[in-house]
Amino acid sequence: MDHEGIKTRTKQTIRIGGASGFWGDSQVAPRQLVMTGDIDYLVFDYLAEVTMSILVRARERNPAAGYARDFVDLVMKPLLPEIKARGIKVIANAGGINPGACAAALAEVAKDAGIELKIGIVEGDDLIEQAETIKNTGTCEMFSGAPWPDSLISANAYLGAFPIAAALDAGAEVVITGRCVDSAVTLAALVHEFGWEPDDFDHLAAGTLAGHVIECGTQATGGNFTDWRDVVEGWDNMGYPIAECRPDGSFTICKPEDTGGLISRLSVGEQILYEIGDPSAYVVPDVICDFTQVELKQSGPNRLSVAGVTGRPPTQTYKVSATYRDGYRSSASTIITGFEAVEKGGYYARALLKRTRRLFAERDLGDYRNTAVHLIGAQTLWGANADSGAAQAREITVRIDVRHEDKAALELFSKEATGVSLSMMPGRCTGGGGRPKITPVIAQFAFLIDKSAVNISVQVDGLQCATAVYTGEWSDIAADQDALPDADNCKTSGKMVKRPLIDLAVARSGDKGDSANIGVIARSPELLPYIRASLDVEKVRDFFGHFVTGEVSRYDLPGMDAMNFLLTQCLDGGGTSSLHLDSQAKTYAQQLLTIPVSLPKSLATDLKRQVARKNPEMTGSA
Repeated sequence: MDHEGIKTRTKQTIRIGGASGFWGDSQVAPRQLVMTGDIDYLVFDYLAEVTMSILVRARERNPAAGYARDFVDLVMKPLLPEIKARGIKVIANAGGINPGACAAALAEVAKDAGIELKIGIVEGDDLIEQAETIKNTGTCEMFSGAPWPDSLISANAYLGAFPIAAALDAGAEVVITGRCVDSAVTLAALVHEFGWEPDDFDHLAAGTLAGHVIECGTQATGGNFTDWRDVVEGWDNMGYPIAECRPDGSFTICKPEDTGGLISRLSVGEQILYEIGDPSAYVVPDVICDFTQVELKQSGPNRLSVAGVTGRPPTQTYKVSATYRDGYRSSASTIITGFEAVEKGGYYARALLKRTRRLFAERDLGDYRNTAVHLIGAQTLWGANADSGAAQAREITVRIDVRHEDKAALELFSKEATGVSLSMMPGRCTGGGGRPKITPVIAQFAFLIDKSAVNISVQVDGLQCATAVYTGEWSDIAADQDALPDADNCKTSGKMVKRPLIDLAVARSGDKGDSANIGVIARSPELLPYIRASLDVEKVRDFFGHFVTGEVSRYDLPGMDAMNFLLTQCLDGGGTSSLHLDSQAKTYAQQLLTIPVSLPKSLATDLKRQVARKNPEMTGSA
C-alpha cells in the first residue's frame, strides 16, 4: 500500500487491546491493558445507537459538547505519559458527533502535561447538512420502510477503516473519529501495519472479525458468559481482550496475565455470534464478511486461535444512523409486597392509566401513544413461558412506561403516579426518587446512502491526508444461505430424553435496531444436530411470540458448530425509543436456553457426568 508517510514494519504480530465496549465501560480496562498488556494499540468503541442520542442532546445544550468526555478526562489524562513512553497508539470513536472538540480537548491535556502528541481526526460522517437533499430523493427507513421524519437532529454515516489508517500513515499517535463501524478501530491498525489494500477482502474480513471480538471488552473473556460459574471468582479483576494479529489475517485472542476471565472456544464463540445477523454476509463499509467457516482452536491456556474468515467486495452504500424528536416518555416504578402482590400490581397499573386517560380527555390532550406495564419479580419478560410460581411472587416492582406527543400530558401522569399513593393498594413502598422524570424521545431512522455522496476528511495536526479508496466492482448483500438439514447425523433410534438447551449449548443475545440476535454454539459437535432438530424457526417464533411481530430466520455457522437466530420487529422500535423492559434483547438468550432438546439417553447421560465433574453440587441439574 503506497500511503504517504507509511513506515515499513518488521513486526509480524501486532497486539491490539480492546479497552471499551460502550461509553461508560470500566476505567480499569485502559490502565490494565497499558500497564500489563504489552500492546501496540489501544482501541475504544464508545458509540452505541443509544449513545448517539445522548450525545445529540448534549450538543443541543452545549455546542462544544457531543463527544465522550470520559475518553479525555478519565483515560488519556492519567495514562498519556505511559502511553507515550511505551509507544502505544490509540484509536477511538470518542469524537461522537463532535470529533474536532474532542481532539482540541485532548490537545490541551497533552499541552498541560508537556507531551508532544500528533492527533488525527476523521470527519465526514456527519450528514445533517445534507438532510434536505437526501430527503428529496425519496429515501425511506431501511428496515421498516417508514417515510422521512419531519426533521432530523443528527445523521451520521458508519465509516470504515481506511480513513483511520490514513491518519496513522501520516504519523498520528492518536486518531479520533466520529461514527464508524465498531470493528473499524481495530481493522484500521492492521491496514496500516500490514499494508492491506482495499481489495484484500479475506484479510479485511479477518481484521473485521478480530475487531468484532474485542469491541465489547470482556464479553470476549468471560463477561456475560453462559457458564458464569467458570469465571465468577475473577469478576473483580476481569482481563480485557487482546487480539494478536498477523499479516495473513489469522489472529489469537488472549488477555493480560494474572487477570480473571476465560479465553475458550465457548467464551470467544459467544462474542463472535453476538449481533451478527446473517453470518455469511456481515456487512461493513470495507468488505462483506463470511464467518460461516470460522474455526476456533485452543492454542494454550487462555489463548484461542481464530481462522477461516473470508470476504468479498463491499457494497456501494454506507449505512446512516439518523435521529429525530419523537415525543416524550416517562417511567413510574413502585414496589409492592405482601399477599397477592402480582394481582395488586396489575390492578394498580390499569387504574393509573385509566385515571390519567380520563384526565387527558378532560383537557383535550389526546391518548397515550404507547404504554407498557412490567411486573418485575413475576417473570414479566417471559410472557406465556413464565412458570407457575410467577403469579405467587410476594414482592414485585411495578414499572409503568408511557409515551405521549405532549409533554404536558406526561407532567400530569408524573403527578398522578405519586398522587395516588393513598388511593390504591396496600403494601406499597413509599419514598424513593420522587415524581417520575419526563424525557424527550430521540428516535432512530436508518437509511443507506451512496458512498460517493459522503465526503470524508482526514487531518493530522491540521494537515489533510489522502485516503485509499476502493475502485473495484461492488457487491450486493448475499441471499440467505442454504440451510443444513435438521435431521443430519441425528440418531433417533433407542431411548430419547429431553434436556434444557443450556446443557447442550451456550448462547448470547443482543439488538440491532428493532431486531434481536440470539447466537447458539454447541458444547460439542455431536450435539449440534439435536439442537437444530429441536430449535427450528417456528419454535423460536412461538417461544418469543409475546415480543416478535416480524420474521424469524436461522443461519448456520458449521465451522463453529453454531447458529444464529434473527428476530425482526421485536423491540418496539429499538433501544432509543422502546418501552420494553429489555429494550436491547440482552435477556433473550437466557430465556432460549430453557427450551428442551430431545437427544439419545446415552448422550444425555454423558452430559450429566460432565456437569457432575464440573459442578459437584449440581449433579441433579442435568
